[in-house]
Amino acid sequence: MRKIWNDNRKLKLLFVCTVNRMRSATAHKIYESDERFVVKSAGTDKTANTVLTEEILNWADSIVVMEKQHRSHIRKHFPEIYKNKRIVCLYIPDDFDYMQTDLIGILKAKVEDVYSRKLI
Repeated sequence: MRKIWNDNRKLKLLFVCTVNRMRSATAHKIYESDERFVVKSAGTDKTANTVLTEEILNWADSIVVMEKQHRSHIRKHFPEIYKNKRIVCLYIPDDFDYMQTDLIGILKAKVEDVYSRKLI
């Protein structure tokens, strides 16, 4: 069930991809000044700019992953968090560069869609 947010409480979103350099880093950048959210980003790979940890997963109200493999990674390595957190997949392949115009458009469309449907 979706929490009701008041003006004093922003939704904490965690964006996750593989190495936290392209997709999740772009999502972080474009939503960091959005008044609805507080955002962080991380990657599932050990070489990620910010490696996904239990601490950062616990911080998030909702987790936005780019591919099914990222959700599977959370399920395998953090099963309790997987059971208790809202996780939504955007199905965005690793075909983009950081802040690429096409990626920004896709991210905005998909994040706004899942937000408007109260999936995050």
